[in-house]
Amino acid sequence: MKNKYYNDAVVGNENVVASFNKRGEMLRFYYSSPDYKQFVDMMYTGVKVNDSNIIYLSEDINNIYDQYFTPNTNIINTIVKNTYFNLTILQTDFVPLDKDMLIKKYVLKNENNIDLNVNFLVYSKLLSNFNNMVSSKIDSNVCMQYSHDYTYCIFSKNEIIGYRLNNSFEEINSGVLHDKDFTGMAEDVGISFDVGLIRPGEEKEIDIFIYINNNEKKSNFDEIIEDVETLRKIDVDKELTNTAKYWEKYVKAHDTLKVLNDEEKWQMKLTGKQKEELNEYTYEKYLEMKNIYTRTILLYPLLLNEETGGISAGIEVDENREKSGRYSYCWTRDAVFICKALDILGMKDEVTKFYTNFCKKTQSKNGMWQQRFYTDGRLAPCWGYQIDETASIIYGVYEHYKVIKNKEFLKETYEMCKKAIEVLGTFLFSVSVPVGLLNKSNIQDFEKNVKFFNEYEGYDLWEMNEGVHLYSFASIFAAYEAMANIEKELNNNEEKQNELKTCAEKLREYVLFYFVNKEDNTLKRNNKDNICDISVLSTVIPFNMLNIDDIKIRNTIERINFCLKTYTGGYLRFENDSYLGGINPWPVSTLWMALYNLKKNNMVEALRQINYISKTATKQGMLGEQIDNEAMTARWVLGLGWSHAMYIIALDSLMNKE
Repeated sequence: MKNKYYNDAVVGNENVVASFNKRGEMLRFYYSSPDYKQFVDMMYTGVKVNDSNIIYLSEDINNIYDQYFTPNTNIINTIVKNTYFNLTILQTDFVPLDKDMLIKKYVLKNENNIDLNVNFLVYSKLLSNFNNMVSSKIDSNVCMQYSHDYTYCIFSKNEIIGYRLNNSFEEINSGVLHDKDFTGMAEDVGISFDVGLIRPGEEKEIDIFIYINNNEKKSNFDEIIEDVETLRKIDVDKELTNTAKYWEKYVKAHDTLKVLNDEEKWQMKLTGKQKEELNEYTYEKYLEMKNIYTRTILLYPLLLNEETGGISAGIEVDENREKSGRYSYCWTRDAVFICKALDILGMKDEVTKFYTNFCKKTQSKNGMWQQRFYTDGRLAPCWGYQIDETASIIYGVYEHYKVIKNKEFLKETYEMCKKAIEVLGTFLFSVSVPVGLLNKSNIQDFEKNVKFFNEYEGYDLWEMNEGVHLYSFASIFAAYEAMANIEKELNNNEEKQNELKTCAEKLREYVLFYFVNKEDNTLKRNNKDNICDISVLSTVIPFNMLNIDDIKIRNTIERINFCLKTYTGGYLRFENDSYLGGINPWPVSTLWMALYNLKKNNMVEALRQINYISKTATKQGMLGEQIDNEAMTARWVLGLGWSHAMYIIALDSLMNKE
């Protein structure tokens, strides 16, 4: 599979998700969840004009591009202007609400002074291997690429006038396709459709449909073709209108911060003196912020597994694992941050499903959660454990309860949280921290858990450093506090509540003794080194373990500003970061500092940091995992759920300032 690192746009519904680059090339096609299964290796579209060879829409030297989402929707438009033939093509990609298909609508306009005779070509190569062998078949004006489990159908209302099932990539370059076979064992295929003669100033349209069939439900090709014939008759413009209306209504329903039509509300957050000092607030800044806010609302439903409640960290960017361990999985820690943003945006039912369904489904027998999962709840590839993944769930359950105020939710998740608290106590015991609630009623399980923690060092939240980490302890502190509050809300044993609070207090005392650098009175990130790390801010945000006015926090902030702040104004994760060069700021880190400054009422600094993230987003409002420190643009994973979550949390904190 070729490397396809950047998803510049994402569209979809609850079953189908597709991503595109900024030139309109479809990079990925997922069904039936946002992380599995991905079908596309390569998909190119192009035109043959008069006697030309194929002109690829996504990569011709004579093409000029522009791209934009239809406002407040998951409908992406790419304008391709071929300057050689003066042919302009508007490509519109969208997924209808209730169909397992992608529609690619093309409007071709001849802006030349000569007639243009046009054929439209599609090259499609699916991912294929020994256990997922793909073959191709042309039948009834439909191209079907099929494996054991699925059939991927490409068709149009226009007639297929040529195709090639073998050596199709080489043959399609001429723009002329002929094949004597109607079926073949190749995983790729070239198809040609007739568009016809387009006179000067005239427009013609061709619609390409991609429909996915689950062969477990329907495996007979004749039945699949019957479905295709029904879909071929749909009114594309009507589907487009209905899809646009749905997403527009969705955005309006989730504009809980009232960002979209209240620019003055944002200006009033600064006093006159602050505005003068900042000297950076402009209407353009508001539009940047509004763009990210809207895209976040539209992105999150495309990361959710509708059936289980699992939340993907992002659409995949690195299937070959050349730069990472891959991204399109559910980390419970990331998901808890995303859940906070979902609650802010009024997506409360989705959060409830995550905790009551996905978390219960994925919890191990011993009470902990592993590193990461597929969004359907199956265990994903892991390389260790992170104890904060477990602690975060308990914290998150209570945070969600504070929003929905539903005790039935607490009752439904109580046993899950109780098991998790017990394993947290075992972890603390294992790393020689004299804190924790230990359940030794089953001595065999207790000893097994202790042995596990003793044999394997845990990773920090960045998944790069092994040891015992301050972030982990802060999350465990928050879990104990949350569990005490859950017990109180359910009117459970008062002695148990006090015991949990005592454990939390002892853990705080332990941290203040063992995780403070005695030389400069700053917080240490772990028990192995004294490297400056933004994650120590977790002790005040979000876990409220330490007082934000503590001298140790003030000293730590000074050190973070000295060691981690880049010349552009963004913040690194930690010193000597080796991941992808380690020189780029992260939205998560920068927004963490913004949240600190908001809590300290340092409005000017907070807004500078929020504005920094706003201006480095993509044109479509997507936040990356990182920010290119030289180009000042979003870098690496675009549409990272955690980055978008921190942005929404920061906006919410800003709007709730008195």
